[in-house]
Amino acid sequence: MGAQDTDPQARADAARAGLVRAIAETGVWDDDPDWRDVFEQVPRHVFVPYYYVPMTNGYQRLWCEDPDARRRTRWLKGAYADEPLATRVRDGELVSSSSQPSLMAQMLVALDVRDGDRVLEIGAGTGYNAALLAERAGDGNVTTIDLDPEITESARRHLDTAGYRPAVVTGDGASGCAEHAPYDRIIATCALRSVPTAWPAQCRPDARILAPLATGLILLTVRGPGHAEGRFLRTPAYFVPLRGTVPEEEPVQHIGGLPRRALADDYFRFLLALTAGRLDPHEALALWEREGRPERERFGVTVSGEHEWAWLDDPEGPYAWPILSPGGGC
Repeated sequence: MGAQDTDPQARADAARAGLVRAIAETGVWDDDPDWRDVFEQVPRHVFVPYYYVPMTNGYQRLWCEDPDARRRTRWLKGAYADEPLATRVRDGELVSSSSQPSLMAQMLVALDVRDGDRVLEIGAGTGYNAALLAERAGDGNVTTIDLDPEITESARRHLDTAGYRPAVVTGDGASGCAEHAPYDRIIATCALRSVPTAWPAQCRPDARILAPLATGLILLTVRGPGHAEGRFLRTPAYFVPLRGTVPEEEPVQHIGGLPRRALADDYFRFLLALTAGRLDPHEALALWEREGRPERERFGVTVSGEHEWAWLDDPEGPYAWPILSPGGGC
């Protein structure tokens, strides 16, 4: 056994410090340096004791107790890489993952958690994001919920090992978690087809809701009971879908008659995802070109009671379309 392998804690600490430095260099924490302290405190490797690496014919499992020291080293290096990690695969399909740490940092900064805020996380995953929230807001202010009891039990074990005690709930995330409401912040870590109406209904006025939607991140502010509105962030985001929702639309590369240059453009692909099932792709292309090829930040979403619509530039403007509702939870 090599000398380095005799002190795994020191190696983990060094790897975590390297990840934190890399994220800090992006400037994401310039306006909220407290989040850097949070990421320095929470050990990601505790939450990913194993994960899966895509291979040509499936996945290879890397884990912390592999008898091969080289594979253990590879596991630890991957645990602190700024990359998403596949943590649960079922019948060859990815059902849970640990998000890319730098993207998590961007989302948490945008969520703007303040002292005393009560936070609901939709999609427990490994428990790592809940630990980051608990480190910042306190155990008693954080609830994380997931539909899959295996995922919540695993997240609870990881949190316990790392010394965190937020509420971990097994249930349909699309219904929120009324037991611990009202919330000041809601963050989803699974991709949505729409924002569930239960979420703003369980929030205090001026609460924030941040969720992946249509390959983007929508940041909503709750304006009143059941009413929320906001715009997309610039950041692209690709997450495991909210389980139980309707399948995604036909992949855009299979849509005939659209120019290859448009299909290769990330912003146009975002518009196709946002308008899927509600706007003909060729009409979406005409709109996109007519309006100067708008980027994500020009689009927004309004949730009002049972009604929900996406829009370009102005929620009351000429370009708006209804959004489909999800059929299940995280």
